[in-house]
Amino acid sequence: MARLPNLTSRDDVPEELLEAYDRVTELRNGAVSGPYGILLHSPEVAMRGAALSSYVRFQSALEPYQREIAIMTVARHLDAAVMWAGHIMLGRQAGVREEVINAIAHHGDIDSLNVEEAETVRYVRELFETNRISDQTFAALHSRVGDQGIVDLTALVGYYGFVGAVLNGFEIDAPEGAPRLP
Repeated sequence: MARLPNLTSRDDVPEELLEAYDRVTELRNGAVSGPYGILLHSPEVAMRGAALSSYVRFQSALEPYQREIAIMTVARHLDAAVMWAGHIMLGRQAGVREEVINAIAHHGDIDSLNVEEAETVRYVRELFETNRISDQTFAALHSRVGDQGIVDLTALVGYYGFVGAVLNGFEIDAPEGAPRLP
């Protein structure tokens, strides 16, 4: 049970938060979901977070499957149930292979993944596990995605660290029937 009212339905939103709710809905393709029902209790954080979300999720220089691999890796590292559930489905829609999902889910070996998949998972894991990226990991992924891509990926990972903190800190559970963390 969430620690604050999770304002995902417009009917439940107090009058003073309706403008922020509508702006978040506009920025997030018509939905207030994930951490945003909680973030609305601080309307400015909700609106600014939604603006960043809009870019890193839908407009960045990365391909959808690259984004989803990175997001799933963050979700698993943080054990963020809602993020995991939602991005398993989105990852599959974006073409992320089950082998990749299973490796991420079980903190498994990534050597059997293709090079691009493994580089993305390794990048995120290193950043969360050591707070740094090795020169080798950085150079490999940078050569593949370029300057903008590496910045966009790092921003995506940071954004989802923020999302995971909100989801976990306010104890937002995945809906019944959603894919569960292993």
